Amino acid sequence: MVVEKTKTELVVDLRGKPMENLDDFWDAVSGPCGLPDWFGRNTEAWRDTIQTRGISEVIDRYDVLVVHVDRRGIFAGSSRDIRALRRAFAGRRSRLVVHEVS
Repeated sequence: MVVEKTKTELVVDLRGKPMENLDDFWDAVSGPCGLPDWFGRNTEAWRDTIQTRGISEVIDRYDVLVVHVDRRGIFAGSSRDIRALRRAFAGRRSRLVVHEVS
């Protein structure tokens, strides 16, 4: 008998939400991802939350976190902050999907 575990995904769709800075991103993901009030609101804390786990009970219930955003605002450029945020998603437990805006 072969048993396969299907990966579960928490999908957070932020398309259409204006995000001009990282504070806008933290505000947008805090609720759907169940981030605690004491969450650090920085890319290192985010990486720990989505890769190492143990910070958000919501995220921890799923195998993979997928966040969808529009390529506008902070996600249209390549600032140091946004590069760090994208690196935080680099791993088997998370994906950042940046969609072109027409």
